[in-house]
Order: sequence, then structure tokens, then C-alpha cells
Amino acid sequence: MYRSFEELEVWQRSSRLAVRVYELTRTGFDSGLKSQMTRAAVSVASNIAEGAERNSAKEFSRFLFISRGSAAELRTQVYIAYKIGLIDHNTKTGLVDELIEISKMLFSLANSLKT
Repeated sequence: MYRSFEELEVWQRSSRLAVRVYELTRTGFDSGLKSQMTRAAVSVASNIAEGAERNSAKEFSRFLFISRGSAAELRTQVYIAYKIGLIDHNTKTGLVDELIEISKMLFSLANSLKT
């Protein structure tokens, strides 16, 4: 088990991803897409932290699924950014792959809370 959400690899990876999204969208992005992407990225890590602090496996699991939703939202925005030429293929692939992995980790963690 873990002592704090900061110890969770999925939280660490989500936090790093949020920083990456902020760095990526610093220039060249319109304010609407930038805002959507940064909010979704921050939401992934934030919901993990909030759920972990709820002191209830049921609540933690609920927040992990909210976090998964934010990861899917961000994945969609990454595809859009790629299709309109704001990010290149390698950046898109790297972000999508990391988001898929984070989503799988969130699902596994939520399932582990059921037992």
C-alpha cells in the first residue's frame, strides 16, 4: 500500500505529463485549445490526489475514473492539435502512448481497490 498519493507512480507520471503539456502549449496555441489541454492535464493528476485523500476506497475509485475521463479528454485534444498542425507526429505519438498507459494504470489501481 502507499502512504501518500505522491508515492503513486501514476500520479508522478500524470504530474510530469501536465508539466509537459504546459511546456508544449506555451507558444503557438490559441487560448481556447491551450486552456482545454492544460485543464485536462492538470485534472488527471489532481483527481488522483483528491481521491487518495478521501479515506475511502469507493471514493478513491470514483476519482480514478474521473481522472481516466480527463486522460481521454486530453487524448482527444492531442489528436486535434496534431490534425490542425500544432504538434508533430512524434509529439502526438508520445503523448497518446503516455496517456494510454496512464489510463491503464488508473483502471488497474481502481480495480485493486475493490479487493
